[in-house]
Amino acid sequence: MDELKLKSATQFAEKLVKDAGLQFPIDILSIAQERNILVAAKPASSKGVSGMLIRSGNDFAIAYATHIKSEGFQRFSIAHELGHYFLDGHPEEVFRNGATMHESKAGFGTVDQIELEADHFAAGLHMPSHLFNAATAKFSDGLEAVQGLAKLCNTSLTAAAIRYAELAEAAVAIVLSHGQTVDYCFSSESMRRIKGYRHLKKGVLLPKNTTTSNFNKHPENIASGLEMSDSTDPSIWFHIDDEIDSSEEVIGLGEYGRTLTVITAEIPDEDEEN
Repeated sequence: MDELKLKSATQFAEKLVKDAGLQFPIDILSIAQERNILVAAKPASSKGVSGMLIRSGNDFAIAYATHIKSEGFQRFSIAHELGHYFLDGHPEEVFRNGATMHESKAGFGTVDQIELEADHFAAGLHMPSHLFNAATAKFSDGLEAVQGLAKLCNTSLTAAAIRYAELAEAAVAIVLSHGQTVDYCFSSESMRRIKGYRHLKKGVLLPKNTTTSNFNKHPENIASGLEMSDSTDPSIWFHIDDEIDSSEEVIGLGEYGRTLTVITAEIPDEDEEN
Protein backbone atom coordinates (compact mmCIF):
# COMPACT_ATOMS: atom_id res chain seq x y z
CA MET A 1 0.00 0.00 0.00
CA ASP A 2 1.34 3.44 -0.98
CA GLU A 3 1.02 5.36 2.30
CA LEU A 4 2.24 8.61 0.74
CA LYS A 5 -0.64 8.56 -1.76
CA LEU A 6 -3.13 7.89 1.03
CA LYS A 7 -1.78 10.84 3.00
CA SER A 8 -1.83 13.01 -0.13
CA ALA A 9 -5.49 12.10 -0.74
CA THR A 10 -6.40 13.19 2.80
CA GLN A 11 -4.48 16.45 2.47
CA PHE A 12 -6.09 17.23 -0.89
CA ALA A 13 -9.55 16.98 0.71
CA GLU A 14 -8.49 19.01 3.75
CA LYS A 15 -7.31 21.80 1.47
CA LEU A 16 -10.65 21.85 -0.34
CA VAL A 17 -12.41 22.36 2.99
CA LYS A 18 -9.96 24.99 4.22
CA ASP A 19 -10.01 26.95 0.95
CA ALA A 20 -13.82 26.98 0.99
CA GLY A 21 -13.90 28.12 4.64
CA LEU A 22 -16.27 25.31 5.62
CA GLN A 23 -17.04 24.30 9.20
CA PHE A 24 -18.54 21.18 10.82
CA PRO A 25 -20.58 19.50 9.58
CA ILE A 26 -18.95 19.89 6.16
CA ASP A 27 -21.48 20.63 3.41
CA ILE A 28 -20.52 17.78 1.08
CA LEU A 29 -23.29 18.55 -1.41
CA SER A 30 -22.09 22.13 -1.92
CA ILE A 31 -18.71 20.80 -3.05
CA ALA A 32 -20.43 18.61 -5.64
CA GLN A 33 -22.80 21.38 -6.74
CA GLU A 34 -19.93 23.81 -7.36
CA ARG A 35 -18.59 21.29 -9.91
CA ASN A 36 -22.06 20.70 -11.40
CA ILE A 37 -22.03 17.09 -10.19
CA LEU A 38 -25.55 15.73 -9.82
CA VAL A 39 -26.03 13.75 -6.59
CA ALA A 40 -28.96 11.33 -6.33
CA ALA A 41 -30.09 8.58 -3.97
CA LYS A 42 -30.32 4.99 -5.16
CA PRO A 43 -33.48 3.04 -4.26
CA ALA A 44 -33.22 1.24 -0.92
CA SER A 45 -33.81 -2.02 -2.78
CA SER A 46 -30.48 -1.57 -4.60
CA LYS A 47 -27.82 -3.21 -2.45
CA GLY A 48 -24.23 -4.36 -2.82
CA VAL A 49 -22.39 -1.08 -3.39
CA SER A 50 -22.09 2.13 -1.38
CA GLY A 51 -22.09 4.48 -4.36
CA MET A 52 -21.42 5.04 -8.03
CA LEU A 53 -19.62 7.69 -10.04
CA ILE A 54 -21.21 8.09 -13.46
CA ARG A 55 -19.76 9.92 -16.47
CA SER A 56 -21.41 11.14 -19.64
CA GLY A 57 -18.96 13.07 -21.77
CA ASN A 58 -17.77 15.90 -19.51
CA ASP A 59 -20.72 15.58 -17.13
CA PHE A 60 -20.59 13.62 -13.85
CA ALA A 61 -23.15 12.28 -11.41
CA ILE A 62 -23.02 10.42 -8.10
CA ALA A 63 -25.55 7.85 -6.94
CA TYR A 64 -25.34 6.77 -3.31
CA ALA A 65 -26.80 3.79 -1.46
CA THR A 66 -29.77 4.16 0.89
CA HIS A 67 -30.25 0.55 2.01
CA ILE A 68 -28.15 1.49 5.07
CA LYS A 69 -30.16 4.27 6.68
CA SER A 70 -27.23 6.01 8.38
CA GLU A 71 -26.92 9.56 7.04
CA GLY A 72 -23.26 9.49 8.06
CA PHE A 73 -22.63 6.40 5.93
CA GLN A 74 -24.44 7.97 2.98
CA ARG A 75 -22.44 11.20 3.26
CA PHE A 76 -19.19 9.23 3.43
CA SER A 77 -20.23 7.32 0.30
CA ILE A 78 -20.82 10.58 -1.58
CA ALA A 79 -17.44 11.92 -0.42
CA HIS A 80 -15.76 8.67 -1.54
CA GLU A 81 -17.09 9.18 -5.07
CA LEU A 82 -15.91 12.79 -4.98
CA GLY A 83 -12.48 11.35 -4.27
CA HIS A 84 -12.61 9.43 -7.53
CA TYR A 85 -13.60 12.66 -9.27
CA PHE A 86 -10.91 14.89 -7.74
CA LEU A 87 -7.83 12.73 -7.21
CA ASP A 88 -5.11 12.56 -9.85
CA GLY A 89 -5.38 9.45 -11.99
CA HIS A 90 -8.71 8.30 -10.58
CA PRO A 91 -11.01 9.28 -13.48
CA GLU A 92 -8.65 7.59 -15.90
CA GLU A 93 -8.57 4.46 -13.73
CA VAL A 94 -12.27 4.11 -12.89
CA PHE A 95 -13.43 4.95 -16.43
CA ARG A 96 -10.77 2.99 -18.30
CA ASN A 97 -11.68 1.03 -21.43
CA GLY A 98 -14.60 3.34 -22.14
CA ALA A 99 -16.51 2.61 -18.92
CA THR A 100 -19.17 5.17 -17.99
CA MET A 101 -19.91 3.99 -14.44
CA HIS A 102 -17.78 2.99 -11.45
CA GLU A 103 -19.21 1.16 -8.43
CA SER A 104 -17.60 1.47 -4.99
CA LYS A 105 -17.77 -0.11 -1.56
CA ALA A 106 -16.60 2.71 0.71
CA GLY A 107 -15.47 2.15 4.27
CA PHE A 108 -11.82 1.05 4.57
CA GLY A 109 -12.71 -2.61 4.12
CA THR A 110 -10.67 -3.08 0.96
CA VAL A 111 -7.01 -3.57 0.07
CA ASP A 112 -7.44 -1.89 -3.31
CA GLN A 113 -5.15 1.16 -3.43
CA ILE A 114 -7.44 3.39 -5.44
CA GLU A 115 -10.47 2.66 -3.25
CA LEU A 116 -8.44 3.31 -0.09
CA GLU A 117 -7.29 6.62 -1.54
CA ALA A 118 -10.94 7.58 -2.05
CA ASP A 119 -11.71 6.51 1.54
CA HIS A 120 -8.90 8.69 2.87
CA PHE A 121 -10.12 11.58 0.74
CA ALA A 122 -13.61 11.12 2.21
CA ALA A 123 -12.22 11.10 5.75
CA GLY A 124 -10.22 14.26 5.11
CA LEU A 125 -13.26 15.95 3.56
CA HIS A 126 -15.60 15.13 6.46
CA MET A 127 -13.03 15.42 9.24
CA PRO A 128 -10.16 17.76 8.27
CA SER A 129 -7.44 17.70 10.89
CA HIS A 130 -7.45 21.46 11.50
CA LEU A 131 -11.05 21.21 12.73
CA PHE A 132 -11.04 17.64 14.05
CA ASN A 133 -8.12 18.02 16.46
CA ALA A 134 -9.69 21.05 18.13
CA ALA A 135 -13.02 19.24 18.45
CA THR A 136 -11.44 16.11 19.96
CA ALA A 137 -10.38 18.11 23.03
CA LYS A 138 -14.04 18.60 23.93
CA PHE A 139 -14.53 14.91 24.76
CA SER A 140 -13.12 12.27 27.09
CA ASP A 141 -10.91 9.63 25.47
CA GLY A 142 -12.59 6.51 24.14
CA LEU A 143 -16.08 5.80 22.82
CA GLU A 144 -17.40 9.12 24.14
CA ALA A 145 -15.01 10.94 21.81
CA VAL A 146 -15.96 8.74 18.85
CA GLN A 147 -19.69 9.27 19.39
CA GLY A 148 -19.31 13.00 19.99
CA LEU A 149 -17.14 13.50 16.92
CA ALA A 150 -19.44 11.42 14.73
CA LYS A 151 -22.38 13.60 15.75
CA LEU A 152 -20.43 16.85 15.30
CA CYS A 153 -19.10 15.83 11.86
CA ASN A 154 -22.36 14.11 10.81
CA THR A 155 -20.48 11.01 9.80
CA SER A 156 -20.66 7.33 10.72
CA LEU A 157 -19.28 5.97 13.98
CA THR A 158 -16.85 3.85 11.99
CA ALA A 159 -15.44 6.75 10.00
CA ALA A 160 -15.16 8.93 13.11
CA ALA A 161 -13.44 6.10 15.00
CA ILE A 162 -10.83 5.55 12.28
CA ARG A 163 -10.06 9.26 12.05
CA TYR A 164 -9.93 9.49 15.85
CA ALA A 165 -7.41 6.65 16.04
CA GLU A 166 -5.36 8.31 13.31
CA LEU A 167 -5.15 11.71 15.00
CA ALA A 168 -5.63 11.12 18.75
CA GLU A 169 -2.83 11.84 21.21
CA ALA A 170 -4.25 9.16 23.51
CA ALA A 171 -3.21 5.49 23.28
CA VAL A 172 -6.30 4.13 21.53
CA ALA A 173 -7.15 1.41 19.05
CA ILE A 174 -10.38 0.77 17.21
CA VAL A 175 -11.39 -2.68 16.00
CA LEU A 176 -14.19 -3.48 13.61
CA SER A 177 -15.41 -7.07 13.77
CA HIS A 178 -18.17 -9.48 12.84
CA GLY A 179 -18.76 -12.79 14.58
CA GLN A 180 -15.39 -13.81 15.98
CA THR A 181 -13.39 -12.27 13.13
CA VAL A 182 -11.48 -8.98 12.97
CA ASP A 183 -12.36 -6.91 9.89
CA TYR A 184 -9.63 -4.36 10.54
CA CYS A 185 -7.84 -2.43 13.28
CA PHE A 186 -6.49 1.13 13.47
CA SER A 187 -4.24 2.28 16.33
CA SER A 188 -3.01 5.70 17.37
CA GLU A 189 0.67 6.54 17.29
CA SER A 190 0.78 6.48 21.11
CA MET A 191 -0.64 2.97 21.17
CA ARG A 192 1.82 1.74 18.55
CA ARG A 193 4.74 3.12 20.57
CA ILE A 194 3.97 0.95 23.61
CA LYS A 195 6.71 -1.63 24.16
CA GLY A 196 5.97 -4.95 22.46
CA TYR A 197 3.01 -3.65 20.45
CA ARG A 198 2.04 -5.97 17.60
CA HIS A 199 -0.71 -4.91 15.25
CA LEU A 200 -3.98 -6.85 15.13
CA LYS A 201 -4.30 -8.08 11.57
CA LYS A 202 -7.36 -8.33 9.37
CA GLY A 203 -8.98 -11.76 9.38
CA VAL A 204 -7.60 -13.03 12.70
CA LEU A 205 -9.88 -14.26 15.45
CA LEU A 206 -10.88 -11.98 18.29
CA PRO A 207 -9.11 -12.74 21.58
CA LYS A 208 -11.18 -15.22 23.57
CA ASN A 209 -13.27 -14.15 26.57
CA THR A 210 -12.98 -10.46 25.78
CA THR A 211 -16.00 -8.20 26.04
CA THR A 212 -16.10 -7.96 22.24
CA SER A 213 -15.91 -11.72 21.71
CA ASN A 214 -18.74 -12.35 24.17
CA PHE A 215 -20.78 -9.43 22.81
CA ASN A 216 -20.61 -10.80 19.26
CA LYS A 217 -22.00 -14.18 20.30
CA HIS A 218 -25.42 -12.52 20.51
CA PRO A 219 -26.52 -10.99 17.17
CA GLU A 220 -29.28 -9.03 18.90
CA ASN A 221 -26.58 -6.95 20.61
CA ILE A 222 -25.37 -5.74 17.24
CA ALA A 223 -28.80 -5.27 15.69
CA SER A 224 -30.04 -3.16 18.62
CA GLY A 225 -26.91 -0.99 18.84
CA LEU A 226 -26.23 -2.11 22.40
CA GLU A 227 -23.21 -0.72 24.25
CA MET A 228 -21.01 -2.61 26.70
CA SER A 229 -17.72 -1.84 28.43
CA ASP A 230 -15.22 -3.39 30.82
CA SER A 231 -11.53 -3.37 31.63
CA THR A 232 -9.26 -5.38 29.35
CA ASP A 233 -5.72 -6.69 29.13
CA PRO A 234 -4.01 -5.02 26.13
CA SER A 235 -1.43 -7.81 26.00
CA ILE A 236 -4.05 -10.26 24.66
CA TRP A 237 -4.95 -7.81 21.91
CA PHE A 238 -1.55 -6.40 20.96
CA HIS A 239 1.09 -8.47 22.82
CA ILE A 240 2.09 -5.42 24.86
CA ASP A 241 4.82 -6.22 27.40
CA ASP A 242 3.85 -3.93 30.28
CA GLU A 243 0.78 -4.17 32.49
CA ILE A 244 -1.32 -1.15 31.55
CA ASP A 245 -4.81 -0.35 32.79
CA SER A 246 -7.05 -0.37 29.72
CA SER A 247 -10.72 -0.15 28.86
CA GLU A 248 -12.66 -1.98 26.17
CA GLU A 249 -15.83 -0.23 24.95
CA VAL A 250 -18.10 -1.99 22.48
CA ILE A 251 -21.09 -0.86 20.44
CA GLY A 252 -23.20 -2.70 17.87
CA LEU A 253 -23.56 -0.99 14.50
CA GLY A 254 -27.13 -2.07 13.77
CA GLU A 255 -28.00 -2.95 10.18
CA TYR A 256 -24.34 -2.61 9.19
CA GLY A 257 -23.91 -5.97 10.95
CA ARG A 258 -20.59 -5.12 12.57
CA THR A 259 -19.26 -4.30 16.02
CA LEU A 260 -17.05 -1.33 16.85
CA THR A 261 -14.59 -1.70 19.72
CA VAL A 262 -12.58 1.14 21.22
CA ILE A 263 -9.60 0.11 23.38
CA THR A 264 -8.00 2.86 25.46
CA ALA A 265 -4.75 2.33 27.35
CA GLU A 266 -4.18 4.55 30.38
CA ILE A 267 -0.53 5.51 29.96
CA PRO A 268 0.79 7.69 32.83
CA ASP A 269 2.25 11.07 31.98
CA GLU A 270 6.01 11.29 32.34
CA ASP A 271 5.57 13.83 35.13
CA GLU A 272 3.46 11.32 37.08
CA GLU A 273 6.12 8.62 36.71
CA ASN A 274 8.89 10.81 38.14
